[in-house]
Amino acid sequence: QGHFVESGGGLVQPGGSLRLSCVGSGFTFGNYAVGWYRQAPGKEREMVASVHTRGGSIIFLDSVKGRFTISRDNAKNTVYLQMNSLKPEDTAVYYCKTTDSVWGQGTQVTVSS
Repeated sequence: QGHFVESGGGLVQPGGSLRLSCVGSGFTFGNYAVGWYRQAPGKEREMVASVHTRGGSIIFLDSVKGRFTISRDNAKNTVYLQMNSLKPEDTAVYYCKTTDSVWGQGTQVTVSS
């Protein structure tokens, strides 16, 4: 099974931006749609967005529409999540996943003043 290494998280003030990256390995990256998920403290993991093999994307959470953008670079086996106008409720651990990968460590995003 494949896996991802997520990075790019950190502490940011409300209204700030972050770009998350996840690099996949152990599977044929270009053949799979990839999703970004997040899990906030005390809450279930939820799917944020998905990007298809050729770049078409879907944002699933109404709360991030217009603020988050998902993209991929198949040459680099990497998926990105550009997050703008961050809010405290975006605080969570963010993960990448595809149907042929396991859950990784994720990257922590904390939005706080």
